[in-house]
Amino acid sequence: MSYIKTLLLTFCLVSGVVAHAQPTELAAELQVFKPYLGTWQTNFDVPEGTKAMQDVGKWERALNGKAIRTTHSINDGEYGGESMIFYDTKKQSLVFYYFTTAGFYTKGTMKVLSPTQFVAYEEVTGNKDGITKVKSTSEFIDDQFVVATSYLKKGEWTKPQQRTYTRSNKTVKFK
Repeated sequence: MSYIKTLLLTFCLVSGVVAHAQPTELAAELQVFKPYLGTWQTNFDVPEGTKAMQDVGKWERALNGKAIRTTHSINDGEYGGESMIFYDTKKQSLVFYYFTTAGFYTKGTMKVLSPTQFVAYEEVTGNKDGITKVKSTSEFIDDQFVVATSYLKKGEWTKPQQRTYTRSNKTVKFK
C-alpha cells in the first residue's frame, strides 16, 4: 500500500511540473530572439555627479510563440515600456510596437543580420524631447547582449550609445 501511495504521489508531482512547464517554441521568424528570453540589466554610462540609471528588461515568449513581449523599467519604474515583436506576413517583415510610461510610442521593423544580430528601425510618435526616429543594433555575444542606439533628435542623428546587458534576477517595475 505504501508503494502505491508513493507511486501516486510521484505521478501527481511529475504531472504538475509538466502541466506548468513553459513551452519554448517560437515561430521560425522569431528564432533570433530565443537567446534573449529571460531577464537582463545594464547600468547606463552617466556623467560623474549625475543620478545613476539602471535598466531592467524582460523578454518572454507570447501568443503561443507567435510574438515576443518585452518589458523594461529604468530606476525601479521612473520610466518604462512594453513592446510586442511579431512577424507580419503581409509585410514579410518583423514588426513591433513599443509603448512607454512617458506617453509616447514607437512602431518599427527589424532586420535579422545574422543568427546573433539584428537591427531595429523605429518611427517615434509623441516624444517631448524631439526624437522622431531610433535605430538600434543588438548582438548576442557570450550570454550577454550589446545594444548600440542612435536617435534622430531635432533633425540630427546622435552619436550611438552602447550598453551591455547581463542576466539578472531583478524585476521589471512600474509605478
